[in-house]
Formats: sequence, structure tokens, C-alpha cells
Amino acid sequence: MDIKEIIAEMHNQEIDSLIILKPENITYLSGFKPSNSSILVLKDDPVLFTSKMEMDDALNQSKIQVEELKSLKEVKKMLRGTVGIENSLPVSTYKKICNDFETKLTDVVEFSRIIKSNYEVNCIKKAIKIAETSLMNIEISGTENNVAAELEFNMKLEGSIKPAFDTIIASGIRSSLPHATVSPNNVEYPVVIDWGAVYNNYCSDTTRTMVESEKQAEIFEIVLEAQKEAIKVIKPGIKASYVDKVARKVIEDYGYGKYFIHSTGHGLGLEVHEKPLLSQNDESKLHEGMVITVEPGIYIKDEFGVRIEDVVHIKKKAVLLNKIKKKITV
Repeated sequence: MDIKEIIAEMHNQEIDSLIILKPENITYLSGFKPSNSSILVLKDDPVLFTSKMEMDDALNQSKIQVEELKSLKEVKKMLRGTVGIENSLPVSTYKKICNDFETKLTDVVEFSRIIKSNYEVNCIKKAIKIAETSLMNIEISGTENNVAAELEFNMKLEGSIKPAFDTIIASGIRSSLPHATVSPNNVEYPVVIDWGAVYNNYCSDTTRTMVESEKQAEIFEIVLEAQKEAIKVIKPGIKASYVDKVARKVIEDYGYGKYFIHSTGHGLGLEVHEKPLLSQNDESKLHEGMVITVEPGIYIKDEFGVRIEDVVHIKKKAVLLNKIKKKITV
């Protein structure tokens, strides 16, 4: 969405100016990714305030007028009327800037970010390609720590700014922990690999599970079936909760419903987790242009876990953006 359209939507919500501190929202609106203190005041004539250390980068990258952030008093002078604030605005900043204004919580920028432009989709595709190439060029052996380090190193060599999140290499019994951190343990089967790259500030997020035993292979096929059925029903107008319901039913029908302990997926873009959430509680409808992950899983405590995650772009139906095989071997 064009910044003018966002400002128009602000006016529809009777918001005259909007304070933005969230780095991803600043990046989305200005093109500049702050690493230090920056505040964007969004109004008919928006201004980006940033620290002296980042002025040169901001001036080169920002599509919005840039001024040096010297004090919050200067920011306050730019505000007028009803001031919109993000849900993530720190209380301390709110007290310093907003006490004298009527305020209104809004997620107008987050809602705009839900629909991805062709540029954004291409950046996500590139991040996926970097991540997939990096995985296929390493050996999944040694310790979990070593595998994660080599994978992240390869992603940087391939052009990733940084890992999109802390890489998960969870093997053996630890694979039953959905967000396990890496350990010094030697890799054993099954191996859950959840990793992502960042390209032009846009993230990828993929999971593959390497299995060995007959039971592990059986669970893998159930999870894969759940993912395929969920992807089949994805199209504009379908509720996010329905996609979760479809995936969950497959797993429940095989008797493993209680072992599927998270939602089926989430939006992806400048952040790894964005709206919508493919969960039982999200009644929002999917729209053409969204980019989402689909990641059912089964986690049997003290035994093992399996998760398969791919990224899809919603057009008339779901278009799979990943190229790497579902089943990978050493």
C-alpha cells in the first residue's frame, strides 16, 4: 500500500498523526532500517527522526524527510490532533510525548503490511533461495551447535544479512521441543531443522525433518499429508482458522491430535511472524497477495517430533515458494 493510502486510512480512523518506533514499520514506510533510536511521525508531511550516527544512511535510503533526533520535545512539536500509537510503544516514551494529546491505538501499518508487493515477494523468494542453497551445501553431522553455525555461516556467504531467527537444530528426543535451542549434543535422528535467511530486510522461514525409523517415517507422512491438505484449501476469502482446522483434522484422524501443539502457520515478511495467524482463534480472511507459512507438526514428549514448514504466496490459490524437497537425506 502506498504511504498516501495509509495516511488516508489514518484519517478514516480519525487519527491526525501517528508515532512509529517499531523498526519494521519504519523500514516498510521509509525504506530505511534503523539499528538505533529512530522515530517516524506519520502525517500529511511525515518526518523521520534518527540519531546522528545513522543520519547518512537514513538520508541515502529514506523516502521520507529525515531530521536528526535531538530530543523528544522536537518530536512532540510535530504532533497534532488525535495521535495514533502502536501497540508496542514503550510506556516511558508514551509519557514523554503523548500526555498532552488525545491518543488512539492503531495497527494501520501492520494491516497494510499484510498484502505484499511484487518487490516484497521477490525479496522473500531470494531469502528462501539463499536459505535452501545454504542447507544443501552442508553436512548434517557432528554436534547441533556445529551444524547451526555452519548453516548460518553459509547463509551469510550466500547474501543473507543475518539469520532470520536463531537456527533450530533439534535432534533425537529434543526434536519433540518445537522451539528447542541448539545443544552440544551430537546429531541423531530425527533431525528438525528450522532456519531462515534475510534478504533486503525480508525473511524466509522453512522447516525440514530428517527421519530414519519406521515410526518416524510414519509420523512424517501424517504431517506431510496435513500440510498438503491445508495448502489445498488456501485461497482468497478462506478464514485463517479454517486452514488450521483442515491441517488439525488430518492429524486428529490419525490419533495424534493432542501432539499438534501450535498453530498451523503465520504471515511472513519484514518479520518472521506477522499477521495473519493460521490458528483456531484467527477468524480473519485470507487475501490475494499475502505470504504465509504452513507448518503442522507432531511432538511426542520424550520420544521425538516432526515438523514440515513451507512458504506460500496467495494468488487465486496458494503458490508454493520453496523449491527444496520435503524429504532430505544426508
